[in-house]
Amino acid sequence: MSAMTDTFPQLRIGNGYDIHRLVPGRALILGGVNVLHPDGLGLDGHSDADVLCHAITDALLGALSLGDIGKYFPPEDPRWKDANSLLLLEKVLELVLGLGWKIVNIDAVIIAERPKLKPHIDQMRNNLAKSLGVTVDFIGVKATTNEKLGPEGREEGISSHAVVLLQQN
Repeated sequence: MSAMTDTFPQLRIGNGYDIHRLVPGRALILGGVNVLHPDGLGLDGHSDADVLCHAITDALLGALSLGDIGKYFPPEDPRWKDANSLLLLEKVLELVLGLGWKIVNIDAVIIAERPKLKPHIDQMRNNLAKSLGVTVDFIGVKATTNEKLGPEGREEGISSHAVVLLQQN
């Protein structure tokens, strides 16, 4: 080891993104919370299509150059049909911890015109913290609109971006 790695903690940053189409007949699950959409829409996907969990999962994997969510939970695998994305996140966390890393913090944003997500943010943060084995102050979740621009603005879908910081144990 060099003097630099002996002195400074080893840190890794990961970036994640996910988007799913809004469709009738599906639940709208975000951060493990079933949110009611005013038009009865939900997110289409092989699992529960929780874009917040998927973005965080990809950020964790990306921080350690481990690929993406599709590598571990491919949509053609029937085991992951309608899977709870918090459970998928927990499986990826086991991998991260097993490689000797821990979460320093997570910051995420959900982009959706509707429904209003502010009333659900605390529950999302609590669900994520519980699944990731950290206190809620390690998890930042925000929601914004896209000012009627793009697929989120036209209410065709909902997306999420996430950044994670990991530290080697």
